[in-house]
Amino acid sequence: MQVWRWHAASGTRKALLDGIGWEVGFGERWALLGPNGAGKTTLLTLTGAVEFASRGTVEILGETMGRTDVARLRESIGFVDARVGHRFAPLLTVRQVIRTGATATIGYFEERLSELDLDRADGLLGTFGLGPLGERRFGDCSQGERKRALIARALVARPRLLLLDEPGAGLDLPGRETLLGSLDRLARDQPQLAVVMTTHHLEELPASTTHALLLRDGRQVVAGPVAETLAEEPLSECLGIPVTVSRQDGRWAATAAA
Repeated sequence: MQVWRWHAASGTRKALLDGIGWEVGFGERWALLGPNGAGKTTLLTLTGAVEFASRGTVEILGETMGRTDVARLRESIGFVDARVGHRFAPLLTVRQVIRTGATATIGYFEERLSELDLDRADGLLGTFGLGPLGERRFGDCSQGERKRALIARALVARPRLLLLDEPGAGLDLPGRETLLGSLDRLARDQPQLAVVMTTHHLEELPASTTHALLLRDGRQVVAGPVAETLAEEPLSECLGIPVTVSRQDGRWAATAAA
């Protein structure tokens, strides 16, 4: 797989991704790790059928990009990034924002919601620890609360693939831990759901993470189960510095080696 982008000013091309060979199975929960500019978000947008590869084959949920109805394919993919949260009307409540996932709109249309939609949204409100905040205005919530609400919203439509772009970025410690606990509960409640999340930091990975893909300068360093990939040698190569990795109670931490 290759992705190139033209630089109009210089008339040159830059390879954003090159030589990626990667497969995600149902029930696997992947981390995409790498330094800034490694290509994590670009790869996530390819996985979400948002962008197209310049060369090579991208197959998503059994459909080959370029040979399928992309709009219908996206109905089976939940894609969450922080920018989505800025598009909702400020007076919508947390419960209403989550319910919009059933109609795939940023507006709230209660008349289009079935009882199953309402039950599903309310169940996810609880899964992500948002029950007490259901009637709070979305715009009044903390960054961590909004992120949990957006993930719950993406799950209302029962996607087969969930993509999260740096869900832990910018959260304080309590917010991060609440989010990661919610993702671990999700792994238990929906064991067949495939999840891919990008991050810069091992500390932002839930304990339920099963696999990791390490990227550097748009190229794949290593991909596979976390026991093989979240180790000191591949992470040092990925990050460009020697690192020390530790794991406690299923959670990872990394520091620069002395």
